[in-house]
Amino acid sequence: MTVQTALLQGAELLEGANVAAPRLTAEVLLAHALHCDRAWIYAHGNDDLPERAWIHFGRYLNERLGGKPTQYITCRQEFFGREFYVNRDVLIPRPETEHLVETALEWMKRNPGSRVIDVGTGSGAIAVTLALEAGCHVLACDISTAALQVSHRNRQNLNAPVSFFAADLTSAIRPQSIDLLVSNPPYVPGEDASNMQREVRDWEPHIALFASGDGFEIYQRLIAGARTVVKPGGRLMMELGYRSLDRVREMLAVDWSDIAVISDLAGWPRVIAATRI
Repeated sequence: MTVQTALLQGAELLEGANVAAPRLTAEVLLAHALHCDRAWIYAHGNDDLPERAWIHFGRYLNERLGGKPTQYITCRQEFFGREFYVNRDVLIPRPETEHLVETALEWMKRNPGSRVIDVGTGSGAIAVTLALEAGCHVLACDISTAALQVSHRNRQNLNAPVSFFAADLTSAIRPQSIDLLVSNPPYVPGEDASNMQREVRDWEPHIALFASGDGFEIYQRLIAGARTVVKPGGRLMMELGYRSLDRVREMLAVDWSDIAVISDLAGWPRVIAATRI
């Protein structure tokens, strides 16, 4: 069995099971089994595949065919040009969330020395990225201690100046102590679970995905808490869920001003930002 033959067989299996991007997925899984990058596979396509690598590749393919996301198999996900460790205790960072990071970084550059916190940090991707890109210390919290173990690992791997702590949203933050609060909160209504991809519904942590009722519970609690902990003139930035813009904007209308909405590359409202009155 050569490396190239194994790759072709793996891609065929994935394609037959209607797995998205079968060729790319096979390349990533085979590279993971061989402890190499994807370019090595093409440079050594005629090499014999070591038996141990074949065994691991077969296991990875079987896991992917069973719905396990590729990122949880390899324990890796790129975000903002950096590689983050992920497992089933945290959401897989999405490219769309980079819009939240970019929006926050623009504000941080205009307001150096600001006290910044990422609420519901998960893997720590947002907090670590903000700290490294802005060259400043960032705070971050999460209710899940398992998620915090992942974020600590990413902080260490990337040598980022971030302080993580356990908290339910803003419950452990001093009043009027924050200049910028960023968050990608859970916003999927529980009733939408049946319509989700199985890779998301069956594998990613529900505590980071779902908000009870109509999906706005966490937004309501987060905005109420931010009203207390963000300084007057400080900024709140949140990722928006599908069709959540109007309702979230209404929640902000009383105590917040300068409300701005940033759309993603597909034109969907992705980030909402507001200033504490």
